[in-house]
Order: sequence, then structure tokens, then C-alpha cells
Amino acid sequence: MRRILILTLVLAPILLLGGSLTVTIPSGHAGLLFQTFGQGVDPEAKPMNSGFHFKAPWNKVYTYEIRQKERLEHLEVLSSNLLKIEMDVTVFYQPDVNSLALLEIERGKNFEQKVVVPAMRSVAREVIAKYLPEEFNTTRRDEIQKEIDERMREKLSENYLTLNDVLIRNIQLPRKLEEAIERKLQQEQESLEYEFRLEKASKEAARMRIEAEGIRDYQEIVSRGISKELLKWKGIEATSALANSPNSKVVVIGNAEDGLPLILGGN
Repeated sequence: MRRILILTLVLAPILLLGGSLTVTIPSGHAGLLFQTFGQGVDPEAKPMNSGFHFKAPWNKVYTYEIRQKERLEHLEVLSSNLLKIEMDVTVFYQPDVNSLALLEIERGKNFEQKVVVPAMRSVAREVIAKYLPEEFNTTRRDEIQKEIDERMREKLSENYLTLNDVLIRNIQLPRKLEEAIERKLQQEQESLEYEFRLEKASKEAARMRIEAEGIRDYQEIVSRGISKELLKWKGIEATSALANSPNSKVVVIGNAEDGLPLILGGN
């Protein structure tokens, strides 16, 4: 009985405090030890990795998810000419593990609402206010997204968070502005088409002019090279060819002005 009593006195506290002596941190998480009778969370303490750990029963362990998180916000911002623009902004971020103690001390677990969302709204308003709405439909869209990325990365870094990526989607401009942009683009296309037609007509005119000059030069060369003797010789050749033709014809000899046979008819 004495042995049983001693064993009970030893094991009872262990059994009662067993849950307070250990902690298991899930995968993808890290732990911060809070010392109840000490200074709380040590800002320079290294976070506890996932797995099984021992601790004093009067201390606590705060667990933080350190995996990448995603936050989507639908924002309404003003452009440089004070027109309202709606957009969806998505940020991918995660806590900086090496600064997890400072994040707990200065920002707390609700850092998404305290830091991430306000930073998204603030940065979007600051950046968009520099640009005109129509610039979102040009190559400057990449420039705008890059600037938002850089500003967000700086904001989150100041608050012990790491930004992985920023996406801007579903940009909605005022309806009247969209119609004006569409009309402008249509007019630009019509202008380009008109310029193309003018260029094509100009090239066709140049081609015809060159062709006409070639025909004129050919006629001049040919007219200088043709003589009466050549024409008479060609007439004799043609008459000889007709005379040898099997088709019937009527030939009057010597009636033409140049003495060549006169062809009256044939079939």
C-alpha cells in the first residue's frame, strides 16, 4: 500500500499536468513560447518548428500558420482625373518566420485585417491616382501592376510579412469612358485603314505610271525602227503565207497602192 501511495503521488501530477507539459505543432505552422512568469514572448527567440515539444506547464505556445496565404479584395479607387475604377486585387503572402516573434508582439494574430487589407487599399489608391483610366488598356497596365507589387512588398516587409505575388483582375472603367475608348479605338482603326488605302492607291498609280512610260518608250523605239521597206517585206511574207493557205480567197494582184496583193475575201 505504501508503494502504491507513493506511485500515485508521483504519477498523479504528471497525469494531471500531462497536457500542459507538451505541445504538438502541426505541419506548416510554427510556435512561439509565451513565458507566463517571464517577459512573455522573447522578440529574439527562435520559433518552434512543427512537431512534438516539451514546455513548462505554466507557459503557453502560440501557433502561427507560416504557409502562403491568399487575400482577395474588391477595390474602388479614383484615377488621376477623379474617375472611379473598380478592380479585384489578389495578394499572395506569408509571415516572415525569422520575424515571427516581432509579428506576434507588434501586430498579433489578426495581422491580415490589421496589415494586409489596409496595405492593399492604401497602395492601390496611391498608385492608381497617378494614372488615367484609359492607360489601363495599354501597355502601362504591366507598369501599374509592377508598381503596386513593389509598394505592397515594401509595406508588408515593414510589418514582418513576405509578399509572393500580386494579381490585378476584372478592371471595370466607367461605362461612358469605356464607350469613349471604344469609339477612339474604332476611329484609329478607320484612320489606319484609310491610310492603307491611300498608300495602296499611291503605289498602284506609281505602277501604272511606270507601265505607261514603258509602253511609250517601247512605241518610240518601235516607231523609229519601222521603215516602208520593212513593212513591204512583212506584207510580202503575209501574202505568201495566205497564198499557201488551204482556205479559199480572192486575190487581186497589183491593185494596192504599194503593189502588194489585195485580199478581197476568203473562208
